[in-house]
Amino acid sequence: MTTPTSSTLVTGATGTTGRRVTAGLVGKGRRAKAAGRSATPLAGAQAVRFDWNEPATWDAALDGVDRAYLVPPVGSSEPATVMLPFLRRARAAGLRRAVLLSSSAIPAGGPAVGRVHAHLPDLFEEWAVLRPSWFMQNFAGSSPHARSIRENGAILTAAGHGRVGFVDAEDIAAVAVHALLDDRAPNTDLVLTGPQTLSYDEVAAIITEATGRLVEHRHLTFERLRDRWAAEIPLEFATMLAGMDRAIAAGAEDRTSDTVERLTGRPAGTFRAFVERELSQGS
Repeated sequence: MTTPTSSTLVTGATGTTGRRVTAGLVGKGRRAKAAGRSATPLAGAQAVRFDWNEPATWDAALDGVDRAYLVPPVGSSEPATVMLPFLRRARAAGLRRAVLLSSSAIPAGGPAVGRVHAHLPDLFEEWAVLRPSWFMQNFAGSSPHARSIRENGAILTAAGHGRVGFVDAEDIAAVAVHALLDDRAPNTDLVLTGPQTLSYDEVAAIITEATGRLVEHRHLTFERLRDRWAAEIPLEFATMLAGMDRAIAAGAEDRTSDTVERLTGRPAGTFRAFVERELSQGS
């Protein structure tokens, strides 16, 4: 168990899962160190500046922590190049437990964060890798899907009629807090999904019904989606993302798991409930 003076480091603390994990830790009376490039204050947490690409920021982030929630650097196709040196330093500094955010689409040893996943059991005796399916929050806020829904009344994918077990970031964070604080570390990877799989056509229909505004799913080719992404992000990363859509079309994400309910004691939220919650909050 954590000692009264130990803290939990949360990287990416202002991000989709990071801010929820930070709030969950604080809500349980735990000390949390919210790490990010701008050291943004979060209620009840200690803010600290942290940048994966600036090793000079690492020691202050690691001071006094014995466990960490790890969000890979955004937009990097090779996060292991910076994450593994950090994790080796973290182990030397006394970090005992690491909970890594990965993806259901990336197994241990796979591309990108999969390389970090493969090394985690060798670095720490206490660990977990969260492998959530696609976030429901991808349809909210300033995300590309949310923008295209607002601007064009459309969701653009190369996923065809493939189905996805979309998962709420609230549920991901709840599992993360459990994995960080439970007396016994999971010491495994955890696939996280919602309670049902949906095609993007069905997602569009649910949003249409909830909002009263017509939203359609436009089916793009892999090449067209890749090129759209490449206008905003590096080509290698755009190709990887478009490839994930192609994998969805082939059935790679057509699955559900009971992990959320098994570890948190409550059922995973549905996509319809997520949309209604977002509407009630004015998103």
